[in-house]
This record gives sequence, C-alpha cells and structure tokens, in this order.
Amino acid sequence: MTKSPNPSEFAIASPAPDADTGPLAIEARDLVKRFDGTIAVDGVDISVPAGTIFGILGPNGAGKTTTLRMLLGIIDPDSGTRRVLGSDNPHAIAHRIGYLPEERGLYPAMKAVDAIAFVGALRGLPRDEGRRRGRELLEEYGFGHIADRQIRQMSKGQAQTVQLLATLVHKPDLIVLDEPFSGLDAISQGRLEKLIRGLAIDGTTVIFSTHVLSHAERLCERIAIIAGGKVPFHGLVSTARDRLPPQVHLETRNVDGPWRAALPPEAEPQLRSTGGALFDFSLTGEVEPLLTALIEGGAGIQALSIERAGLHDAFVAIAGEAAARALEQDAEGVAR
Repeated sequence: MTKSPNPSEFAIASPAPDADTGPLAIEARDLVKRFDGTIAVDGVDISVPAGTIFGILGPNGAGKTTTLRMLLGIIDPDSGTRRVLGSDNPHAIAHRIGYLPEERGLYPAMKAVDAIAFVGALRGLPRDEGRRRGRELLEEYGFGHIADRQIRQMSKGQAQTVQLLATLVHKPDLIVLDEPFSGLDAISQGRLEKLIRGLAIDGTTVIFSTHVLSHAERLCERIAIIAGGKVPFHGLVSTARDRLPPQVHLETRNVDGPWRAALPPEAEPQLRSTGGALFDFSLTGEVEPLLTALIEGGAGIQALSIERAGLHDAFVAIAGEAAARALEQDAEGVAR
C-alpha cells in the first residue's frame, strides 16, 4: 500500500515568487491579522504575476476573505506589507481594481444597466458612459434581454452576473473575485469560467478565492493554498501536482517473472479470475526503464496507464486531510 505523504514535507514557510514570473500585480509579505485576539491570518505571503489567473484555495474560515480584504485596503493588516499594481496604498489605485465581494448586494429596484453604471461611478466612471458600457457588456455575455429589468425580477444567477459585469465596467487592470462561483448553476459557472479566461487573454490580472478545486484546476496557472491562516503552498499548479508521484495501473498476462524486480515492493498483485494480475503503484522513477523491464521480462502487458496526481490529491498532501475534509464539506454545502 502506498504510504500517505506527511503534509509537513510539503510546507513552504516563506514562498518566494518564481524567478521568471515578470512584473507582479500583487506582492504581499508576512501579512498578519487578528480579530479580538484570535489570529485569522498568520504570516501570509502571496505573489501574483500580472496578466495571470491566480487562485486562493482553502475551506471557509481559512483566511481567504480576510487576505483579499487586506490586499484591497478594506482592512489593514496588523503587520506585514502589501503592494498592489505598484502601489503601497490600495486606495490610491482603487479605480484600477474591480472587486466582487462574497456578500452580494444590489439595489432590488435598480435596472441591470443602472446597477452596472452605479458601481462604475463609484470607481470614477461617468454614469452615462457606465450605462453605455453596461449595455454592451450585457449584450456581449448574452444577457442583453435583462438590461432594463429590475434586480428583484431576476434569478439569482442573473443578478450575480450583473454584479460581476459591474466589476468590469470601468475596465480595471486587476479583478478580485471572492467565491465567484458560489450559488451559480453549472451553465452559469461555465460562462463565468469563459469570462475569466477572456479577461486574462486581454491582459487583465484575475485573482479569485474558492473552495471548489475543479475551478482552480481548470483556470489557474498559479495558486496559494490557505489553511488555518497560513500558506503551506504558493506557486504553480503543476508544481503542486508534481509533489505526488504519478500513479501506475498495470494489467499483465503473467503473474510473476524477472520483470517483477522493476516494480516497487508495495506493488502487490491482484489476481484476476480470467488469469494474469493487476498492479497499482506509484511511479518514482522514469517510465522508460519500467517499460523495458516489462517487455523484455515477459510480463505480457495487457494495459498500462499512468495518471498524474490531481489538484485534490495535492491539496490533501499539502494542507492535510482535515483541511481537505472541510473543503469538501463547504463544496457540498454550496451544491445543495
């Protein structure tokens, strides 16, 4: 049986930005925040390259929202530094930022186009220009038919889409989305993923928090995992996945032979009723020597597949099983 990794083996105390990331849209070092004496965020480091899609992953209560609010200047850290779009003062560059908070809120009596223009006006966009752009955005994303409909007359997904488009209307350089997929049906989630990809293609930096790993795995090149107010991993999604070895599923016509020496000790055969055996094990070396040994040793390969670890397995290894269970419970709660 494959040994479960120890989460401490994967911890990175002070993650540094990758050497080839280029300009940073966000750089935070050692952010700490306490509420009533309780530490909510404990020494968080985050570096977000400009023009990328960056995910902050973790269960509810891990410190994701508090971290985002510190980066945006909504609350101040007790200690640590932050630099957003080249400025040490997030308020000074607020007009360059779009923010969708976890707590959604629109005036129920407002029409969609007016709600978008209103949010744009808060970022310095003239109201008439906001209405014009609002109609264009609604048309572009397939919601032109609700432009003059009041928020109270919309479905939850439609209202959330309006609020999301309102974060884009002033054409920000950085968009911050706190749990943007929460409450959306599968079709709306797909539309949002497409929208996020399009923003990144256009050079906009997108940072979003989520407890649904599938969104991050599909969208993000880089992530930060937050658990218990700390960041045990920060870097490329591919790097996180590569912390675990690929898993091999092997079916052979023969059960034994000299080729068995190429398999790890934990690769116990599962005998098939039709003959031959199944082997499941971790690939700790290169695949070519294994294939050579199987072929030349007469294993009689019936099937062979090698699966790279997914982000969920990487999360378990990095953050621990307790954090992974909490993450799954949060995702199940949203699904219900």
